[in-house]
Parts: sequence; structure tokens; C-alpha cells
Amino acid sequence: MTKPDKRARVGKNIIDRLGCDICQDAFDDGGTLPNEADLALRYGVSRTVIREALNVVQSKGLISRKARVGTTINARDSWNILDEQVLTWLGDTIDDTDLLASVIEARRLIEPAAAAKAATRAELSEIAALEDAWRAMAAAGDNRAGFIAADITFHQILLKASHNRVFQQLGTALQAATRFGLRQSGHAARDLDDAIATHGALVEALRLRDAAGASRITEQLLDLALRDLARPNPPPA
Repeated sequence: MTKPDKRARVGKNIIDRLGCDICQDAFDDGGTLPNEADLALRYGVSRTVIREALNVVQSKGLISRKARVGTTINARDSWNILDEQVLTWLGDTIDDTDLLASVIEARRLIEPAAAAKAATRAELSEIAALEDAWRAMAAAGDNRAGFIAADITFHQILLKASHNRVFQQLGTALQAATRFGLRQSGHAARDLDDAIATHGALVEALRLRDAAGASRITEQLLDLALRDLARPNPPPA
């Protein structure tokens, strides 16, 4: 392994440790982080590595840095909670009924309208790709990670098939939180069957160019997603 590769791996590890410690309230000093020298001692790395890690967590809204004031931890309302790393760092401290239900609420404003547009605008190749993703969901069986990956792919294709760039951008912004919600939700066998059948019905609505039906079925999918949040969490995928 080359030295640059090793430095990159060490840097990523420190970013994750620092981000996790901030999100898990591991610092007790009234929301203020130790200085760079003390952080370097805490994590056993150079100040350069610490400085780079601070830059990353600052870019995600976790901290603010000011001369003669130091580094302070921002209120959680300032954090980029749609960022996949931040979601990972938060872990079990996330209030599912708050963040994840809010994500579904936001998706309700986007996906039914996108599905209606996709029903009239989707190319045949896009409908075929949706069907492939649906079949991958059905074939996943007990492979939760495979099911989630196929589900995410399905909704990415659906937004693309709307041929509306704003829908696509909004969907991309919610993608990490959507993936996290799928991992957190509980799925009984019946729940998976319901989800697979409803995704299949959506593919058929697009094939029939049924805009109203596509919108209605997408609402049903989001109803299923909200129901799943109330299930006990399964082991991580």
C-alpha cells in the first residue's frame, strides 16, 4: 500500500471518529471542541489530519470555527441530516418518527407528481429498466441489502423518467435519508410481498400511460413506507 493510500485511510477513519463523537455528544465542554493540538492527542494523529477532519465536519454543518472563539458544535438544526455520513454518525440517536417520517412527507410532495409525469414521458427503455429493478426486488428474497439496492434504483429511474430535472435533484437530495430509512424499517415477509406487488402495479401503470393511476400507486408505496417505520428494526443489512 502506498503512503498516500494509507494517509487517505487514516484521514477517513479520523473524520468518521470525530463526526461520530460530535453526533453522539462525546464532548462535554458546553458545545466547544478542544483545540487542534488536544484533538491530535485525543485521536493520535497529526494536527494536519485533524484540520482536514474539521474541514469535512464543518462542511456538513456540524461545527463552526472562528478566530479567538474556537470550534463550537452547532445546533442539530444546522446539520446536514440528509448527508449519508451524518446519518451514519447519528446512528441510533436519530428520532425515526421525526426525521424519517419527515423524509416520507417530503417524498409525498415529489414522487406522486413525478410518477404522473413519468407515465406520459417515460421512454420504453426507462419502463424496461423500471421492470428490471422491480424484478430484482422480487428476486432478492431474504437478501435485505439486495432488496434495498433494487428499491433505491427503482425510484431513481422513476424520477429520471419524469424528465423533470428539479424532481431528479430533489430526489437525489433525499436519497441518502431514503436509503437509511429503508435500512431502519422493519419488513415482515407480508410487507415485502405488498411492496413488490405495489411496485409491479406502478410499472404496469406506466406501461399503460396511466398518469392518475401512477400517482395513486406511488401514494400507496409511501403509505407502505410509513407503515414500515412503525415496525421493530431488523438486524442491519
